[in-house]
Amino acid sequence: MIDPRAAIDPQCELGEGVSIGPFSVIQGKVSIGAGSQIGPHVVIKGETTIGRDNHIYQFASIGEDPQDKKYDGEATRLEIGDRNQIREFTTINRGTAQDATTTRIGSDNLFMAYTHVAHDCQIGDHIIMANAASLGGHVKIDDWAILGGFAIVHQFCRIGAHSFAAMGSAILKDIPPYVMVSGNPAKPHGINTEGLKRRRFTENEIIAIKRAYKTLYENGLLLHEATRQIAEKTAEHPKLSALSQFLQSNARSIVR
Repeated sequence: MIDPRAAIDPQCELGEGVSIGPFSVIQGKVSIGAGSQIGPHVVIKGETTIGRDNHIYQFASIGEDPQDKKYDGEATRLEIGDRNQIREFTTINRGTAQDATTTRIGSDNLFMAYTHVAHDCQIGDHIIMANAASLGGHVKIDDWAILGGFAIVHQFCRIGAHSFAAMGSAILKDIPPYVMVSGNPAKPHGINTEGLKRRRFTENEIIAIKRAYKTLYENGLLLHEATRQIAEKTAEHPKLSALSQFLQSNARSIVR
């Protein structure tokens, strides 16, 4: 399962059934969980922890130093969950001492070719980043969000759960849950109805989310007024809780 042409650091810990292709380099304190497949010409640097049943394709760079001029060799980490698909030429960097020192990737995500996850990003589960989508440092992405090809996200932005950014979107502000955006700079264009249907949201739940979108974007309300009105509806419509909590905890501007 381990190609003899691969270079593996003695510090590396490999779980049962891990396969590593030719000319891959595993360097430093790297842990790879059972059943994971590492293709040829992959570079993984530690300190990096990779969970079970991940598939990392050829030419990916995982756990490299952060692209931050403040970085001065501090011990930082990358943590990756289970069952992620990390395609060709993807780059995922470790964290920095200026943040929590750790970049975190959840489980069941798809990173298509040429995607980039910068230092200190916090990525949830079931996320799709299409070809060449890129994240600046310190970005947070909640579960089930989708970034279209060549979408770019400014540092420190947060992408809400079940949101959708169209191809080529330039995201400079936070995207609330359920919202679709497109353009440069990205602007809201309704809710991610198709995605919610695929995730078995009921018709009534989707209607409630559409009404909340109108409250937020179409009723001429100030942001704090819209936030209050949406919060008042969460008892009746629990699926609005994610949107309400996002708006109440938001420290940056949202797309509007």
